[in-house]
Amino acid sequence: MANEHFGVVVLGAGAAGMMTAIEAGRRGRSVLLLDHARNPGEKIRISGGGRCNFTNVHATHTTARERFLGQNPRFALSALSRYTPENFTAMVRRHGIAYHEKTLGQLFCDNSAVEIITMLVSELRRAGVTMRLGCEIRGVERPAERFEIDTSDGRITADSVVVATGGKSIPKMGATNFGYQLAQKFGLRVTETRPALVPLTFEPGALERLKPLAGVSTPATVSHAKTRFDEALLFTHRGLSGPAILQISSYWREGDAIVVDLLPDQDAMEMLQHARATTPKLAVQTVLGAALPRRLAQMLGESLALPGMIGDFSDKKLQIVADQVSNWRLKPVGSEGYRTAEVTLGGVDTRDLDAKTLEARDVPGLYFIGEVVDVTGWLGGYNFQWAWASGFAAGQVV
Repeated sequence: MANEHFGVVVLGAGAAGMMTAIEAGRRGRSVLLLDHARNPGEKIRISGGGRCNFTNVHATHTTARERFLGQNPRFALSALSRYTPENFTAMVRRHGIAYHEKTLGQLFCDNSAVEIITMLVSELRRAGVTMRLGCEIRGVERPAERFEIDTSDGRITADSVVVATGGKSIPKMGATNFGYQLAQKFGLRVTETRPALVPLTFEPGALERLKPLAGVSTPATVSHAKTRFDEALLFTHRGLSGPAILQISSYWREGDAIVVDLLPDQDAMEMLQHARATTPKLAVQTVLGAALPRRLAQMLGESLALPGMIGDFSDKKLQIVADQVSNWRLKPVGSEGYRTAEVTLGGVDTRDLDAKTLEARDVPGLYFIGEVVDVTGWLGGYNFQWAWASGFAAGQVV
């Protein structure tokens, strides 16, 4: 299979790579889609608890500066404005895939994430794309005008190469730093990378106190500096998880504290004063247990070490309880890392890419899209929308 030639070779058969291949194929380009995995869209398959949170109705260019992270959050605006959640949802509807919207705008398949993969593979076939899976990509060179891709199936040449190899997240699924190495080889800068949308871990002392709460989930507001998220919090054997923690993990840095409000919809002090007036003979754990999961209320009450009945508490004592409940400061020591991180923060420096086309400014014909780029969205379908939008943008011009 030596020296085959294609107009476009896309490296990576994930969400972004498949979208680019589809769009380029629709334009009549000869397209080869390569991946070392045996199946396309593996991250799609496991996403959303197996139901694929395939986009978010709010993942638009109007929210990009607030809900996408990177050295230049404005970079994503161009692609997101040209390929919207409605554009992708129209394809989903066309294929008869049933879906539903959740409270925060997330769109999920009613049935299985496999339906999204099947849809994309069907579109690839319709667009005439050649897909080769289980094919190791050993290197990319550009000795002259054309690119040369060395693969386990032989040497391939291409006019354009699109790098959609993703980040370092979930290495057991085959994630590597290949895309970053390739970018640096061709002279592009790569910003610092770190796990994002990931559970946070704690030092042994704090973990000892939190461990009995493993499995407990409760609504909370979790804050870091000026950023806050109102979603569920989950206690685990290793620390804290749940949507609120995954969201804040993208902003948190080692050495920082996070602040947790366990009664996001209530004034804790008012609640405690009301309990003092109406149920004075109750212990503070019992009062907290009416508003919080029982095990959590018990742990908080014990850590406060304020014995006696709430009717005997002064306002000063009540304020101590209120602060523990609504202003609980915790200092994580780390995260669970790329092993469980949903995405990678950082990546190919957007200063070296054209925002409209995703082409490398100094390497004509070389494109970087999706997670490998320094664009990271919130939890809840934002990263998929970036994959579709950046893939679409590149697919229009490769």
